[in-house]
Amino acid sequence: MDTIKHPVQADLKHNIAYLKESLGVEKSFDVIQLDLEYAEKEMAMFLIDGFAKDDILHLLMKFLAKLEPAALEPDTLKKLVRTYIPYVEVEMTDDLDDVTEKVLSGPTALLVEGLTSAIIIDAREYPVRGPEEPDTERVVRGSRDGFVETLVFNATLTRRRVRDRTLRMEYMQVGRRSKTDVVVCYIEDIANQSMVTKIKDSIAKIDTDGLPMGEKTIEEFIMGKHWNPYPNVRYTERPDTAAVHLYEGHVIIMVDGSPSVLITPTTFWHHMQHAEEYRNKPLVGAYLRLVRYILVWASIFLLPIWYLLAANPELLPEQFSYIGINDPGKIPLFLQFLIIEIGLDGLRMAAIHTPTALATALGLVAALMIGQVAVEVGLLTNEVILYFSIAAIGTFATPSYEMSLANRLARLFLLIATAMFGLYGLVIGIVLFILFLARMNSFGIPYLWPFLPFNYRAFRDVLFRAPIPLKNRRPKVLHTKDPDR
Repeated sequence: MDTIKHPVQADLKHNIAYLKESLGVEKSFDVIQLDLEYAEKEMAMFLIDGFAKDDILHLLMKFLAKLEPAALEPDTLKKLVRTYIPYVEVEMTDDLDDVTEKVLSGPTALLVEGLTSAIIIDAREYPVRGPEEPDTERVVRGSRDGFVETLVFNATLTRRRVRDRTLRMEYMQVGRRSKTDVVVCYIEDIANQSMVTKIKDSIAKIDTDGLPMGEKTIEEFIMGKHWNPYPNVRYTERPDTAAVHLYEGHVIIMVDGSPSVLITPTTFWHHMQHAEEYRNKPLVGAYLRLVRYILVWASIFLLPIWYLLAANPELLPEQFSYIGINDPGKIPLFLQFLIIEIGLDGLRMAAIHTPTALATALGLVAALMIGQVAVEVGLLTNEVILYFSIAAIGTFATPSYEMSLANRLARLFLLIATAMFGLYGLVIGIVLFILFLARMNSFGIPYLWPFLPFNYRAFRDVLFRAPIPLKNRRPKVLHTKDPDR
């Protein structure tokens, strides 16, 4: 057991002096110290203004104000904690450094003259927005709540859907200075324990000052592969999506201050699925999934293939000659693609930074004015805009935002390979692309499973949205304790 460097002492003045220095009571306006006296005992209370629930603390102070000196004898600490502090979340600590960390996290610390333990009262509240449906994961039918920036709320939203007695939410802290709260969530009777241990060990090894970007920083530390654009974890802001993955045997990572949670481990196909498919009849959901797959593949491969055929019309059969380009324009095709690719990314960034009321107007200006004028002046050709529009629709139809950005880079890579080496460049580029994905893994799970290595039953469920009553087996690759649903 580690030796406590700064234990709580019976001398209240010593404790107050240490906490005033460590908390910066006189340096920060929102750190409050209250000097109190109840039952003829000197006390001190430390709290952060804005975190403390005023009504709860006022109620506690009223209870303490009515105490007689004899009421706290002979065991003052026991009487206070078990009898005279009527609150649910009360604990004790004998380490002043621990008191400092807890106060900065929101709870209130009460120190009493003569006691060698501090009483921690977790009467805190956070500034929080109401659970709303996430903008990036909307459904026509289904729940309208979503994760928020408060860890406790997110845990409650999850427990509302997963009332399994073995649901575990293990608390950790990350960041030497930020002490950010992190929760590893899984169903103990289902999840592979070695996978859970591996994820927890990866989080425990994070050595950094803080997590300013929340769950994204966690991902970069635990996954590595910093220059790989493809996501190894899935982000979601929907509690129902998180619950589905918990029942499959996945592990969820929640970070305080982040409205998204991390789903681990995941494959390429997890990023291609959307809750909307399961909010419709199986046949409709299967159709929606098929359309989504077609659009996603088009966003990657359509432009390189069309560029190859447009630049080498001899590869086209005569009956498909219309696929080529009528007027190549004054600017090389490849340069046209680069211009429109950069222009679309610029438009996307401009839309993010534009107020919602003006975003629609921005889109109209880009689509009608810039696109039309670019064709008229000869900067772009109609065919380039047409095929790039189809690819852009596929990009926006990708359920995972991170996957859509990675696919955009893959498309650019294939375009460059095709422009440099023609047909051989396209073929070799596609082979390298598939090999690149095949070599990836997420906590030991092959990224392209169940395509590589091939599993017929699982791959059938990936391609087609199967009826829920027929999905009676959990993903085999997760090696769950309970494989049957």
